[in-house]
Amino acid sequence: MMALLEIRDLHVAYGKVEAVRGVELAMQPGQIVTVIGPNGAGKTTLLAAAAGLLRSRGQVIYDGVDVKGLDVEERVERGFCLVPETRELFGDMTVADNLLLGGYTRRRNGSDVRQSLQQVYERFPRLDERRRQKAQTLSGGERQMLALGRALMAKPRLLLLDEPSLGLAPIMVREILRIVASLRELGVSILLVEQNARAALETADYGYVLEMGEISHQGPAGALAHDPRVVATYLGGSA
Repeated sequence: MMALLEIRDLHVAYGKVEAVRGVELAMQPGQIVTVIGPNGAGKTTLLAAAAGLLRSRGQVIYDGVDVKGLDVEERVERGFCLVPETRELFGDMTVADNLLLGGYTRRRNGSDVRQSLQQVYERFPRLDERRRQKAQTLSGGERQMLALGRALMAKPRLLLLDEPSLGLAPIMVREILRIVASLRELGVSILLVEQNARAALETADYGYVLEMGEISHQGPAGALAHDPRVVATYLGGSA
């Protein structure tokens, strides 16, 4: 089976400082793949470069095509979407208007966009209840739901999720990651960057450990969760 996403020998630098060095990563359609690692390891930089927000060297192969020459909007049109750590919501706009902006690249097909909007409301009933509220009035968990819902409006095949549990209470972390796992029902594959390593490995099929800009370990998520080095460093225990 052709990989949905392949990242080959990716390098990203900020001036003379190389934040990502020679990263190789692959994922199949329908997979949830996670990248874990310490703060400052380059996880967010990796996602931003893959999405086209940062200049990089190397290849980003999506659905068999090198997308390095495509801008962000062109990648979104092909079903390649990033949900950033900061969520980037429009606080003064309503929940409904934020969601409609997510379907901007499909705006020529109004009935299809309206159908997608209804599907998002069915998946996130809280957003339906708050559709007329401004985004800035939502709780942290509701904002993350809105960020996910807005991304789904673009009909993605691949979602890059950057720290979806950031700043959330433990009970909401479980809810958000349950929602993330359920997106496979829609045919969405997910590349998940997550500081909560235990929750990420419980959610994912396969995992990579990024340290100082390089992949140090990789393997099936279950195996990584029992790897003594990963357990000692990231899971707060001993094997």
